[in-house]
Amino acid sequence: MKLPYERPTLRRLTAGTLSKFGPQAGAGVRPVAEVAGASVPALLAQFGSPLFVLSERQLRRSAQALRRSFGTRYPRVQLAWSYKTNYLNAVCRVFHQEGAWAEVVSGFELEKALGNGVPGHHILFNGPSKTAADLARAAEVDAVVHLDSFDELRALLAVAAGRPRPVRVAVRVNLDAGLPQRWDRFGFNLENGQAWQAVQQVAAAPDLALVGLHCHLGTFVLEPAAYGTAAAKLAALAQRATHELHQTIDYLDLGGGFPSLNTLKGSYLPGPDLVPDLDEYAAAVAEALLGAGFAPEALPLLVLEAGRALVDEAGYLLGTVLATKQLPDGRRATVLDFGVNLLFTAYWYDHLISPVRADAGRPEPTVLYGPLCMNIDVVRETALLPPLGPGDQLVVHRVGAYNMSQWQQFITLRPNVILLDLQGNSHIIREAETLEYVQQPERVPEHLL
Repeated sequence: MKLPYERPTLRRLTAGTLSKFGPQAGAGVRPVAEVAGASVPALLAQFGSPLFVLSERQLRRSAQALRRSFGTRYPRVQLAWSYKTNYLNAVCRVFHQEGAWAEVVSGFELEKALGNGVPGHHILFNGPSKTAADLARAAEVDAVVHLDSFDELRALLAVAAGRPRPVRVAVRVNLDAGLPQRWDRFGFNLENGQAWQAVQQVAAAPDLALVGLHCHLGTFVLEPAAYGTAAAKLAALAQRATHELHQTIDYLDLGGGFPSLNTLKGSYLPGPDLVPDLDEYAAAVAEALLGAGFAPEALPLLVLEAGRALVDEAGYLLGTVLATKQLPDGRRATVLDFGVNLLFTAYWYDHLISPVRADAGRPEPTVLYGPLCMNIDVVRETALLPPLGPGDQLVVHRVGAYNMSQWQQFITLRPNVILLDLQGNSHIIREAETLEYVQQPERVPEHLL
């Protein structure tokens, strides 16, 4: 077969990643022809390209691993699935079957959780934008409202007045856990006394029942010790409520923020080498809570709102090369049939991307663009890949978190999402969009018909 002609150019020699073993021009480039035991070419032939794939087996393994890490170190642990991370019903129901409650941040997510069969008393309602209608609905179904501000507290008092039972409430706390960046826009600050003031006001309200304290340190937190600090401070606040207000705190919620094995942009090391093991987080939290002075029979329930750490590893994005070109500086560039409209986390991570073909040639730095007519549509600024041509297929790894809740219908239609069950059978859990679906909410004024 005659090879296509390419104009010769001068380009800088790139040795690849350096390590103690020297240059690694082809390091890490491993062809992947199967995901979760299913053939990539066969899946794309059946369901189209691009295609999101989720592994039910990996979803369950991740939930069980997190519960095992914390449950073997602390006697009372409860997972609460973070709906915003991926609220496809099939994904949520897998985690609920594994015993997880629901953690939601909007009225929309609250209704999804109820529709997935989660009882109201197992729903934790977070977020800074709860409307009066949201608060009333949460009170109606007996969900726990995690208070975010004094204004929200006043709104909830108005909603709770005259109800037959008190509305269950937790106070969200932001605190200094020693991290360089503090998420202090959410909840009540501990160090300046706001959190204690909120606890006092809730405890004094006859229409409210204070049942928990909540803290969420941030996202992709790589310091297990920070969780130990947060647990110790929440425990001290709970004990103060018990001693001074005679108020028992049922649970301490440490939120989420646990990292997946993805590689953050700008990171010197790849994610698998940088991210601490879940056992390290569990050990830090358990040590803090068990040493906080609670009586054995009075240990509070530990709630974890894990999202990314549970679902990222289970997700794959399969796609196809549309075209190749050579940039003015000599680098190869490849245009794919998926972009940042589908792979939102390409803004955060240097995703591991694998070719499907095993005989594609010597790897070299390649820029990966999406199909959008936008200059910002860059899937990877540079990835070490073999020469690719139109029709070649790729696998993007660890895409289960946020991409299917933050994706956009922009320029191209969103694709099928399938779940591979425990027997390897494939199920469409979200159908590919059509023009009719996208235009369904539109209305054309009569004078334009």
